[in-house]
Amino acid sequence: MNDDIGRSAILRRRFIEQVWLLLGREPKKPVEITARAQEVHELKRMTNKQDLQAMKAHVRAHARKSTRWRNRRWATLIAVNLLFVVSYHFDIQLLEGALTASRFAGFHLIDINSALQVMLAHKHIITNLLIGTGTVLVLWLMLGGRTFCSWVCPYHLVAEWAEKLHLWLAAKRLVTDQPIDRRMRTISWVAFAVLAAATGYTVFEAISPTGILSRALIYGAGLALLWVLALLVFEVFFVRRAWCRYACPIGLTYGAVGIFSPLRIKYSLESCFHEAECRKVCLVPHVLATVIKGRAVDTEVAIGPDCTRCGLCVDACPTGSLKFDIKGLSKLL
Repeated sequence: MNDDIGRSAILRRRFIEQVWLLLGREPKKPVEITARAQEVHELKRMTNKQDLQAMKAHVRAHARKSTRWRNRRWATLIAVNLLFVVSYHFDIQLLEGALTASRFAGFHLIDINSALQVMLAHKHIITNLLIGTGTVLVLWLMLGGRTFCSWVCPYHLVAEWAEKLHLWLAAKRLVTDQPIDRRMRTISWVAFAVLAAATGYTVFEAISPTGILSRALIYGAGLALLWVLALLVFEVFFVRRAWCRYACPIGLTYGAVGIFSPLRIKYSLESCFHEAECRKVCLVPHVLATVIKGRAVDTEVAIGPDCTRCGLCVDACPTGSLKFDIKGLSKLL
């Protein structure tokens, strides 16, 4: 009983730490670890280094390279955005509008961050916006808020391709990454909220690459695409994934929405050899600090709300220690 109480307290503290991580705090080595996780960590420390290296080599040699989740995600993202294009150009009225505000089969769907910006600009709660965000809120509560980023946002996809170019240039030592303090995203969220309230204008919507790309795909290109191009150039040559990691308030909004989501990536400590393949491909690697040797507070740990559920770590993990999981259902299946 006491062990269970102690474990619950440790997991509650980790949950709070994950919320701070969402707001920009850097990951820290945990102070307390559950008894069962301590046993696993100790067994790993006692393992002969040569034996451990041999096991890692064996796992890598027999692991299958997978792009299953990446392919599913790309296909979903492209399909969703093409549905907007097809609906508009063929006037089939299935999915009207753009990602910022749309209507699917008669149901209004309004981006949560956009709705907040509009209400701050108008300085009162708009009932129609609340109704429009209701369905969206439930959807991302179920799927995990930042699932929107990797599975729906068109800028996320082009930024992912730009990141591949950045990594290729970095491998040739032609560019270096210049990380920015992740708290800048929280500052950005507050700054755009203040600007909306002070000016009566949704400033963020004017420069949001998500909205710009969505409208450009549906209604045709405009000069605003030059801003998107400038962002991509900056990310290729200076700061890897600068907008998504350090500036975009949409990611913070949806991360907060997904704090209590039942869908998550779950990490299993016992099967992990700490190869770090997952952290190499992760779009937000700070969320995988728990896979660093000695960091997991329990034998099974859910990855925090800043995770985009992109599935790249699931594809990359050679031991299957990272998997998609639905809270409360995994033990029943």
